Amino acid sequence: MFKFKRINTKLAIFCYVLAALICTATCIVGYYYFRNNIYKTYNDFAYQIGEISLSYVDGDTITSYIDTENKREIDEKYETMAQNIYKIYKNSSLYERKSGIYICVPSRETMTLTNIFDVRIMEADEETKKAFEIGVQDPIGVDNTENSFAVFETGERVDDYFIHETKFGYNSSAILPIKNSKGEVVAQLVADMPIPMLNEILGQYLLNIIGLTLLIVLVFVTIFIILMQYDLIKPIKNVAGEAKRFTESDIENTTVIEKTKRNDEIGLLVNSVSQMETDIKHYVKDITEVTAEKERIGAELDVAKNIQASMLPCIFPPFPERDDFDIYATMTPAKEVGGDFYDFFMIDNRHLAIVMADVSGKGIPAALFMVIGKTLIKDHTGQGRDLGDVFSEVNNLLCESNSQELFITAFEGVLDLVTGEFRFVNAGHEMPFIYKKSEGYKPYKINHGFVLAGMENMKYKSGVLNLEPGDRLFQYTDGVTEATDKNENLYGMGRLEDILNKCIDKTPKDTLLAVKEDIDAFVGEAPQFDDITMLCVEYKKKLAE
Repeated sequence: MFKFKRINTKLAIFCYVLAALICTATCIVGYYYFRNNIYKTYNDFAYQIGEISLSYVDGDTITSYIDTENKREIDEKYETMAQNIYKIYKNSSLYERKSGIYICVPSRETMTLTNIFDVRIMEADEETKKAFEIGVQDPIGVDNTENSFAVFETGERVDDYFIHETKFGYNSSAILPIKNSKGEVVAQLVADMPIPMLNEILGQYLLNIIGLTLLIVLVFVTIFIILMQYDLIKPIKNVAGEAKRFTESDIENTTVIEKTKRNDEIGLLVNSVSQMETDIKHYVKDITEVTAEKERIGAELDVAKNIQASMLPCIFPPFPERDDFDIYATMTPAKEVGGDFYDFFMIDNRHLAIVMADVSGKGIPAALFMVIGKTLIKDHTGQGRDLGDVFSEVNNLLCESNSQELFITAFEGVLDLVTGEFRFVNAGHEMPFIYKKSEGYKPYKINHGFVLAGMENMKYKSGVLNLEPGDRLFQYTDGVTEATDKNENLYGMGRLEDILNKCIDKTPKDTLLAVKEDIDAFVGEAPQFDDITMLCVEYKKKLAE
């Protein structure tokens, strides 16, 4: 049976969680805003009490009560100041909150506050009075140090409220400078507002605001969910049920669709589902025909791939009876069939010809052009023929019927196995790597020439180099150096040279396998965009004439 409970549950959970988050965020923001304002209000009140108390303090004599050389006894002036401050203290809310007003002198050397007067001594018992007596030094709290010194040294009050810990608990303090008749700061008056009681008020406020906000939000969310159930969820259930029924029976039923039609987004969904049912029927019919055609094409491509592979020399060793050279080649197409090709063949008993080429483009067109190019190059290569003339003739033949405007980069070389002379011609192809025992693998710079099938009547010139027994030639297509990893970094000539020089003791076959393994490790999971073709030949020893 088709069930729809999940979407209801998800919607309810989402709405209630969202409501809880909104409620929490609102309460937290409101709490901190209210707390900061009430802290500032309390601190401003403390400053008002402090300002009134300060009017009864004589700045010229206040520090004389703790002066070690000219210490004064408690006199009538001190008693009058104490009584006045006590009256202010007792008639204010500071008294009810058990906070304090005191006069002291801070010291950076000892990091202490030396007490001159503390209003709490007025009601303290004999044992407690010792904590408030003149000259008692209390350590300055770490969180109060800079504020206390700032007021004492600059003579200006702190701009904003601050909360610090004392031996009597956490307080919000108002610190005022006490100046003498010369305007010098000699001491400071501090009025404390206790924080714990204030926090109790704030905690009660937070609980009340959370409860009220949560209740309001839950009521609105519940109403919203009920409305969504009838206006959104139920129509979606009808459309979803019709879609499921269609997938099981493949028969259109417009009854549900007609009942759910509306002029809004739900209506658009209904029309889309109706159209989808019609389109799916046509699509299933079309896809059946396309699949059959694709399978036929795939089978033909497999045949073409096998034919192409069979056209390239693929039996190794190709000349098992010969020990004067060793050769190996591979091609890995990027698609089912590729445009790269290699070839090697004996012109006569002493001359070995090798070919490496790359047709522009990919797929079937490149593969067909590759067959033509390979056949023409091999047919025109003969004993004693200049390779430049071979490429000139092949180029003109390829240009005659090149309606697709393809071209071929190609390299051909002929090795004289008796003398070691290697004649070559290059038509826009990659430079080969030559291995010599004294130098290792190095790229051999040659004239690139113009590509084949690019322009008629091009003249190509051949070159020559001498190989000694033990020397090798490595040729490849640009699919090697332009192999790309997932970050679009190229494999490059430098990396190719490095891996080749790690293979100086390997056979041509093992060398190509090592290079391909290094390319695969570099590319990783990135797709192959170009054919990868390589050939390596080793001139092992001179052939006797």
